[in-house]
Amino acid sequence: MAVTAKICGLNESATIEAAVAGGASHIGLNFYSPSPRAVTVDEAGRLIQPIPASVCTVGVFVDADDALIDSAVAAAALDMLQLHGSETPGHVAALKLRTGCSVMKAISVAQAADLVGVEQYCEVADWLMFDAKPPTDIENPLPGGNARSFDWKLLSGRQWPIPWMLAGGLNSANVGKAVALTGAAVVDCSSGVEDRPGSKSLSKIAKFLAVVAEL
Repeated sequence: MAVTAKICGLNESATIEAAVAGGASHIGLNFYSPSPRAVTVDEAGRLIQPIPASVCTVGVFVDADDALIDSAVAAAALDMLQLHGSETPGHVAALKLRTGCSVMKAISVAQAADLVGVEQYCEVADWLMFDAKPPTDIENPLPGGNARSFDWKLLSGRQWPIPWMLAGGLNSANVGKAVALTGAAVVDCSSGVEDRPGSKSLSKIAKFLAVVAEL
C-alpha cells in the first residue's frame, strides 16, 4: 500500500515549494484566524500559484461563515474544503453543493465513543479526517495542530466507505507506527514539521515526506 501525505498549515512560498518537491499529495492552507498558521484570502491567492494541478489544494475552515469560504475558494482555486469545526452533515452537504469543492470532515477523537455517528458524514462528505481531540490541559487549544495524537488502535481494523486521512501529532519518528496500526493511506502533518507553531521547517518537511515515501 502506497502512503501519501498532506502537509498542512503552510504559509510561505518556500515551505509550499518544499512540500511539492518532497511529493506531498495535498497542501493545506489554514483560514482559521486564531491559528498561528492562518493565511488571509489574499495571501492564499498568491501562495497557491506555484502549486501544480496534480497536488490537491485544501482550505482548512472551522465553523466559517459562507462569505469567507466563498472568497477563499475563488481566490485560491481550492480543490477541497477541510471542515474542522462542529459542522453538521447538512452543512457539509450544503457547502459541497454550493462551492463545487470536495469536502473533508474532520472527526476529533479521544475515545471509541467519538467514532459513533461517523457514518452520517460518509453519506455527504468525500473524505474523513481523524484527528486528536483538542487537549484540556492547555489554554485555548486549537481544533487541530496541537502536536497531540490519540490512541491509534481505535482505528485498527475499521473501514469506511469513503477515503480518510490520519492526523494528530504525526512526525517523521512516529508516522510509520501510526500507519501500521491504523492502515491509513494518507497522513496529515502540521506541527510535526515545525520549529515552532506557525513556522515550518524545510528540513523537517523533507524528512517527513521521505519517511512516508518509504512506507
